[in-house]
Amino acid sequence: MKTPIRFTALALSMMLASGFASAADLKVGVSMSAFDDTFLTYLREDMDKQAKSYPKGDGVQLQFEDARADVVKQLSQVENFISQKVDAIIVNPVDTASTKNIISAATKAGIPLVFVNRRPDQKDLPKDVVAVTSDDTEAGRLQMQYIAEKLGGKGNIVILLGDLANNSTTNRTKGVKEVLAKYPGIKIEQEQTGIWLRDKGMTLVNDWLTQGRDFNAVLANNDEMAIGASMALKSAGKKGVLIAGVDGTPDGLNAITKGDMAASAFQDANGQAVGSVEAARKMAKKEPVEQNQVIPFQLITPDNVAKFK
Repeated sequence: MKTPIRFTALALSMMLASGFASAADLKVGVSMSAFDDTFLTYLREDMDKQAKSYPKGDGVQLQFEDARADVVKQLSQVENFISQKVDAIIVNPVDTASTKNIISAATKAGIPLVFVNRRPDQKDLPKDVVAVTSDDTEAGRLQMQYIAEKLGGKGNIVILLGDLANNSTTNRTKGVKEVLAKYPGIKIEQEQTGIWLRDKGMTLVNDWLTQGRDFNAVLANNDEMAIGASMALKSAGKKGVLIAGVDGTPDGLNAITKGDMAASAFQDANGQAVGSVEAARKMAKKEPVEQNQVIPFQLITPDNVAKFK
């Protein structure tokens, strides 16, 4: 009878050890502002790949939730993560001006919080709150400087703005206007929000063309709106208008290759993904992390587009 007892004890021990190893994987809740945004889809996919790259028993399990561009829904998701006692939370905020309650809830619960892609508007973040983003002002500077030189410092431009509740929109446009201050010969003919969407960018540019607006370039806060602008110009038979976007998505890269866009500012989705997941993992393990991590933008033109593919 002793042998079966010893075997049972050993088997139980192994099962417990196996269960412990599985339980050792960190649980991280991720609230994305939207699942239907092209760039954020790449970001989400790269976050998932990074989480799966760690060894079993010392890895990260991500639970993704779609806030559907709803501030209240996103706060509720964060509160649910807290009730589940996750080890860390990653948030891609719906509204960068409305993150106070998210920060308060996470810090009060003692759960590490990482903001990815979009940094909260508040200047100083509390301890145990990290931001992994890119300098959106630099993106605006890069695209506008390239277009300004192509225009020879003269002409009219239109600006397609992203979601007005997002500081990426504010900062990218700020970068554009910082460069424009050096080129008094370039005027802004129109600027309106296309809320990041291709069809909205197409509709706005089509409306401006119908109104008889005269412009030499389109500065879009992202590639999707830039591609929409290109579609509207093609449909109207309008040639010679320079178009610049931001993100360097596969569709954006293809548009540059085909000559439908002049430039884009590459936003490194993989860099943001790796940085955010790694930050959440380290914070959950009580390891030191840089609080403000900035992943640089890079200018994409027809001359270097191949290296981004």
